[in-house]
Amino acid sequence: MHPTLLNSREPEAHMRPVQVPCGWIEVVCGSMFSGKSQELIRRLRLAKIARQKVQAFNSALDIRYGRNHIISHDQVKIPSKPVKAAREILDLIEPDTQVVAIDEVHFFGPAIVEVCETLADQGKRVIAAGLDQDYRGQAFEATSGLMGIAEFVTKQLAICMVCGNPANRSQRLTQTKKRISVGAADKYEARCRRCFERG
Repeated sequence: MHPTLLNSREPEAHMRPVQVPCGWIEVVCGSMFSGKSQELIRRLRLAKIARQKVQAFNSALDIRYGRNHIISHDQVKIPSKPVKAAREILDLIEPDTQVVAIDEVHFFGPAIVEVCETLADQGKRVIAAGLDQDYRGQAFEATSGLMGIAEFVTKQLAICMVCGNPANRSQRLTQTKKRISVGAADKYEARCRRCFERG
C-alpha cells in the first residue's frame, strides 16, 4: 500500500477549519440619473430569488418618491427602512440577514464607511449605492471612502442632457449653495465633463 495512504486519516472534528461566511462590499456609484438605485434593486431582487435574507436601508432625508422604499427615477422600488444616522443600521440588522443594501450613502457622511466595514466583517454582503461627486464636481467623502475599501466598484454613467455624451457629473439647476439639496429632475440634470458648469 502507498505509504501516504497508511498515515492518512480524517482530521479530528475539533481540528477541521470552521466555515465562516466571508463578507464583502460592493459600491455602485455615479452621477444623478445613471441608474444607481436601479442597479442596487436589481442585485437585491436576484438575492431574494436565491432565497437570501435581505435588508435595505435608505436615508431619512430622501423623501423624493417615498419614505419606506428605495425607489429609482423610473419608479422601480423595493421596501427599505429609513434611518437618520449611519450607526442606526447596525442596531437594526437581524442576525440571519445575509445581504445589506444601503442607498444614497453620500447622505450619511464618513460614518457609513465604518458601518459597512463592520457588516462585511460579520460575513454579510453589503451593497452601497450613492453619488460619487457633489454639484461642484468634488468627491463625496463617504462614497470615495467606500470605494477605497470595497471588493467591487461599479461606476454608472448617465447621458449628458446637453450633448448626449456619457455623463458622470450632476449639474444643479437651482441657485442654492448647500452641498446636500435633495431633488430630482426639478433640480438636477446629468452632464458630461465638457458641458458641466462648476457651481
